[in-house]
Amino acid sequence: MSTFMNLLVYGLADGAILALAALGFVLIFKSTGVINFAQGDFLLAGAYGVYTALVIFGLPLPLALLVGVIISVVMGLLIERTILRPMIGEDPISIIMVTIGLSSLIAGLVQMLFGTAPRSQPAILPRNSVELLGATIPLNRLLVVLIAGAVLAAFTLFFRYSKHGVAMRAVADDQQAAMTMGISVQRVFALAWALAALSALIAGVLLADVTAVDQNLAGFGLMVFPVVILGGLDSVPGTIVGGLTIGLLKQFVAGYLDPGLATVIPYIVLVLILLVRPYGLFGETRIERV
Repeated sequence: MSTFMNLLVYGLADGAILALAALGFVLIFKSTGVINFAQGDFLLAGAYGVYTALVIFGLPLPLALLVGVIISVVMGLLIERTILRPMIGEDPISIIMVTIGLSSLIAGLVQMLFGTAPRSQPAILPRNSVELLGATIPLNRLLVVLIAGAVLAAFTLFFRYSKHGVAMRAVADDQQAAMTMGISVQRVFALAWALAALSALIAGVLLADVTAVDQNLAGFGLMVFPVVILGGLDSVPGTIVGGLTIGLLKQFVAGYLDPGLATVIPYIVLVLILLVRPYGLFGETRIERV
C-alpha cells in the first residue's frame, strides 16, 4: 500500500507539472495554429531565470519569482513579435522548423551561461514528509499537486470569464469573425505566447524544486507532446487529463515493471493514440469539404 501511495503522489505531481507545461503548448496552438517545439525549453529558461535571481543575485524568494515572471513574459512577447509574427502566412513546416531552431537556441544559451552540471538552490517548498494512509510522502510533492491545480483552475477561470480570455477563445474559434468584432488578433497572439511562457515558468520552477536545476528540465518538457496528443491539441481540459494520465502511467510502470520502459511509455502512448484517435481524447475532429 505504501508503494502504491508513493507512486500515486509522485505520478500526480509529475502529471500536474506536465499539464501546466502542456497548457502553454495548447494556448499557442489554439490561438495561432503554431506547433511550438520549444515549449520544453521554456521550462528550462524559466527555472534558470528564477535560479539566477535567487542564488546568483541573492534576491528574496518573492522578488526572485517576480523577476522570473517578468523574464518569461518578456521572452514570450519578444519571440512572438520578432520571430513568429513576421512569419504569418508562411508554410507551416517553415514555422515548425523555426520553433525547433528556437528550442536549440534556448538550450544552447542556457548551457553556455550555466554549463551542464546540476545547480542547487534553496528549497522553495518544504522538504519534510507526512504520513498518508500508512505511507511516508514528501510534502513538497503534495504541494506541487495543490499549487499546479490552483494555477490550472485560475487559468480556466481566466479563459471562461475574463475579457482577454473570451477574446482568446473567440480568436481560436474564428479569427475573421473576431476581427469584425474589434478584437486585435495580433494582441491575442502576443498574449498567448506570454501566457505559454508563464505556465512553463511555473512548471519549470516546481519541477526544479523537487528535482534539480539542470538540462534535464527540457527533456521532461518533451513529454508535453504525448500529453497534448493524448488530450487533444486544442483542448485545455485535455491537457489536464493527458498530463495526469502520462504522469501516473510513467510512475506506475517505473515502480511495478521497469524504469527503462517508463522512459518510453509516454511515446508508446503517443503512437497508439495517433493510430487510434489522431485528434486525441478531447480534441476537435475537423472535417474539410472540397
